[in-house]
Amino acid sequence: MQEKIIQLVSEATKIDPSKITANTNFIEDLNLDSLDIVELMMKMEDEFGIEIPENEAENLKCIKDVVGYIESKKQ
Repeated sequence: MQEKIIQLVSEATKIDPSKITANTNFIEDLNLDSLDIVELMMKMEDEFGIEIPENEAENLKCIKDVVGYIESKKQ
């Protein structure tokens, strides 16, 4: 799942996936703004068939946060 999330982030940001790790921070490392993050979360929702409420999305700061969140919702 982490690889798929990295792929989605790479496609959205045009950043080489080899430069994106589990600890990559959306704001600090990728320089995403709040609109970019909302769009990214929408892609995650579509890809994984889940809903990420805005108040929970605010706590997803890096790739590993998203992986953990999606895994918890898919169980």
